Parts: sequence; C-alpha cells; structure tokens
Amino acid sequence: MLSSDVGCMVMPCNLHNQPLKVGLREGCTVGPIFLLCLSDIFLHLTSHSLFIVDMESTLKDWLKIVYVIFAFCSAFSLGALKGMLVGPIAGLIIIIGNVGVILGLFPFHVTWTVYTLVKTNRLDAPLKVAFLFALPVLFAIWLALSIAGSVLVGVGYGFFTPWVSAFEAFRHENERFWHCIVDGTWETIRGSCTVVRDYADICYHSYPAFLKERRECSSSDEVHTLRLVHVPGCIIIGILGLVVEIPLYTAIAIVKSPYMLFKGWHRLIHDLISREGPFLETACIPIAGLTIIMWPLIVIGSILLAIFSSFFIGLYGAVIVYQEKSFCKGVAYVIAMVAEFDEYTNDWLYLREGTVLPRPRYRRKGSRSSELSVGASLRAGGRLNLISVEPRGMLVPSLAPSRSVRESMQEVQVFQIWENVMRSCEMRGKELLDANVIAPDDLYEWLSAKNSNDAAIVGVGLPCYSLFQNLLFSIKSGSVGLVMLDGVEVTNLNVPQDRLMDWFFQPIMVLKEQIKVIALGEGEIRYLEKFIIFGGNTQRMESWNNGSFVPEDALRAAQIQGITRRMIGIVRSVSKLPTYRRKFRNVVKALIAYSFEKDGTIRSSSARSVASI
Repeated sequence: MLSSDVGCMVMPCNLHNQPLKVGLREGCTVGPIFLLCLSDIFLHLTSHSLFIVDMESTLKDWLKIVYVIFAFCSAFSLGALKGMLVGPIAGLIIIIGNVGVILGLFPFHVTWTVYTLVKTNRLDAPLKVAFLFALPVLFAIWLALSIAGSVLVGVGYGFFTPWVSAFEAFRHENERFWHCIVDGTWETIRGSCTVVRDYADICYHSYPAFLKERRECSSSDEVHTLRLVHVPGCIIIGILGLVVEIPLYTAIAIVKSPYMLFKGWHRLIHDLISREGPFLETACIPIAGLTIIMWPLIVIGSILLAIFSSFFIGLYGAVIVYQEKSFCKGVAYVIAMVAEFDEYTNDWLYLREGTVLPRPRYRRKGSRSSELSVGASLRAGGRLNLISVEPRGMLVPSLAPSRSVRESMQEVQVFQIWENVMRSCEMRGKELLDANVIAPDDLYEWLSAKNSNDAAIVGVGLPCYSLFQNLLFSIKSGSVGLVMLDGVEVTNLNVPQDRLMDWFFQPIMVLKEQIKVIALGEGEIRYLEKFIIFGGNTQRMESWNNGSFVPEDALRAAQIQGITRRMIGIVRSVSKLPTYRRKFRNVVKALIAYSFEKDGTIRSSSARSVASI
C-alpha cells in the first residue's frame, strides 16, 4: 500500500518468510524493489551453497581419516594373523637350515682355517702359533653369535615380513584387500629358503675362496711378524677390551635409549601432523603408522646391536697392540673407543656435541691409522681419499628430517644395481658365445666348480668383461658416474647410502678415471679384453684373434696389467657377497639354454638336464 507522503510496501521476499518493508517516495517505480529482493535472495543462496561445499569437503576429509584408520586396523590385524600362521614355518626353516649349515660345516671350517694358517707365507711362525692358540676362543664366539643370530633372524624375518607385507598391499591400485591377505605368505616361506641358500653359499663357497686367496699370496707380499714379547699384551688387551667395552657400551645404549625412543616418536608424529616424510603419500600412511608402533622394537634392536658390536670392538684392541707394538696404545684404544661410541650416539640423537669422556690418541703420527678399505673416494681434484674402517659404535637409525617416498625413489636401489649387473653379464655372455670366445663347456665347468676362482673364465672373466664394457660406455658417454644397462646413471648423489655399496662403488670410479686418463687405443682395448677374460691362459688368448696387439712400451703394458689386476680383485670381492652366486648361477643357466638354442641342438632331455642344475 502507498500513502500520500511515504508509502510502505510489504513483500514476503526473503528466505525466512519474514516481511520485507521497503520505503518508497511518491513518484518512484517498483523496479528497485524487485532488485533488492533478488540481491537478498542471491546472498542467502550463495552463503547456503558455500556452507554445503564446506560440509562436503569436511565430510570427505573425515571419510579419508576413517578409511586410513580402518585400513591401518585391518592391515594390523591381518598382518598379525599372517605372522602367527606363517612366522613359525618360515622361522623354523631359517633356524634349522642355518644352524644345520653352521654345525655341519664347522669341522671343515676348522680344518680349512688351520690349513690356511699353516700354509700361508704372510705370517711368521710366532704369529701363526698365536693365532692357533686363539682359534678355539674365536670359533667358540663364532658358534655362539652365529646360532644366536640365526634364531633372531628367523624369528624377525618369519614374523615381521608377513606383517609388513599386509601394509605394503595398499600401494597396489586394485584388489588391495586381496593383496593384504595373500601377500607375504608363500613369498615369506620361499624367502626363508633363499636366506638359507645364500648363507650356505657364503659358508661353503665364499669362505673357502677367501682362505684360498690367503694361501696363494705371493712371497713378495709383506710378511707380518710378531715378537713374543707382545703376545701377553695382545691377550691382556683383548680380554680388557671385552671386560670394558661390553658393559660400558651396554650402559650407554640403555641410558640413551629413552632419548632415541621419544625423539623418534616426536619426529614421526611431527611428520604425521605436517604430512611430510613417509606420511606425504596417503598409500604409505599405514606403513608409517606401523613404524610408530614398532619404534620401541627398533630401539631394542639398536641396543642389542650395540652389545653385539662391542665384542668385536673390544677384541680389536689386540690388533692395535700388534700394529703399534705398544701395550699403552692398546689401553688407550680401549678408553678411546668408549668416548668415540658416546660421541657417535650423541651425533645420531642430536644431543650435545662431542663427549665429556677422555679420548687418548692410540695411533702414532704418520702410522697407518686404519686399514685401507676396498677402495677410495674421489675428491674434486681427482685425488684419492682413503676410507677409514675404524670400529664404529652402535648403528642407530638417523633421526634427521625424513624424506618422502618420492624423494627416496630418486635414489638408485641396490636391487636395481644387482639386476643391471646380472643382465649385463648375460648380454655380454651371449656376445661371447656368438663369437665362440667361450664355450658351453666353460659354463658347465663353473657350475661344477667349488668357487668362481676354479672356473675363472666364466666366474671371473665374464663379469670383468661386462664391467669393462660398462666403464668404456660410461667414459664415451661423458658420464660423471656409471651408466647402467637400462640407462640409469649412478653417481655419488644417487648411489645407495650403504657402506657395502660405497666400498665397491668408489673403487670402480677410481678405476674408471684411471682408464680415462691413460686413453687406451683400440688395439689396447682389445688386448685388455682378451687379458681380463682368459687371464694367464695363453693358449686361449692366442686362439682368439680380435685385432689386439701387445703394447711395446713396458710402462704402458704395466699400466694395462695393473688395471686388469684391480678389476679382477673387485670382481673376486663382489663374488663373495651374499646372493651373488645364486643370481650369477641363474645367468649361467640362461647362457647354457641360449647356447642350445643357438646351435639348434636343444632336446627335451637337455632341457630337463639344464632345469635340474
């Protein structure tokens, strides 16, 4: 209704059905009234839609949280059930198998060791006698630690592997529940058999090969001597090291274990809240949650590892007395190792810098303060930086800011390197078979040999040839590291952070730089290929005409032979590692099958014989 002066119109136009009064002067039109009503309706609808959107996003977040909790509880329960069912079977396989290998080969180990001590030329008579008197104690420690280690490995592997596999099933895109039930059952049992097989290879093949190398050392090598006056000092320091290091290492590890426990939990929970590190990807949250629950077990394992390492660190004091020819240096070593262990744990746990414990110097200036490791590392100027292998303390997980799964995937994995090494050996082996450089008889000889050194053409020559071709390809491509068969470049930035890999990767890089510096010609490369495959077998070398020529320069020939010896040494060291013989055996079997197919003589009986090898 409109009055004569100021009218008022009542319209039910808002969302709550409340009357909206709009004042109008005379002469005004009705259009603005509808515009105001429409704007009011639009504002209410917009706020209502935003509220609905917020509710939907909140609901999705809550559903995601409920899904993660349900997935974690399901994987935790199924993993525990699989561990209870599969764990005893897999654990018994490892315990019975490893203990059987230890006890079955123990008489042979004693015989081989004593025979090597008697035959070697690198030890004088007093030192041999000292080792013979120390052997019973060393073998007793070996039996106790190896059997206890087999029990721990069997229980840990058998129970926790199916448990962890239940959490890893969430990385699959489809059928996650099925993978959560099935994964880690039969694979764990097969894996336990593989563990026993690899351990048997180490005890039956690698250890005798190591002893044989010690017996075959040339007479020009340095002879280690022992003065009888130092024998009592070595024995006393060895016993003193055990008495001092074991209780003090145990005490330090137990005292600092609460710091490791709570600092680890703090780091993991911080990553969980901020969605960093292992919690960055949603699929990996259950695995990271299991890490939080299992962190106390990791702390207990670190304590046990500290106690285990204290045995060897304490006994190493006798070696210090022998090397430094000083009883006082041995005492200083025993004291310094406690301080070094304390400082090492402080660094890992981000406690105070250094240590308050005394750390006397136990090496003379200018002496060889550490045994040279398998290799060296390159610095910027191409100089060599020798790696020290001084005894270290307790190996504890780093509490530094953790990396996400995507970041850790940028690092080349160990299994990826092994796979490329074996594929390269198979590919180079096929090339040599096609060129009639090696024959199937050489392959059968390696299968029947006790170790790789007894069938050197396949066991040593083939891996050396593969490594040499890989180094040449990396040099020609201008790589700063090592280019693998699949095109991945391994450098100091992405090499696996593993001490064992560092021992072998750095010497290979040094070898690559040496080959690059001497700038081999084509004929010299062919000569080096022939030399690394056949070694000292002159008859086989002469039968392979690959266009090589012997360098006339004596210095040049010595450089090439030096490279050959270093390459052979690296391959022989790698061949003693766990899993190597099993993987290389599969390569040899594949080459035998390829030789049958190439010659067109494969038959059902031959196939059965290859499969039964």
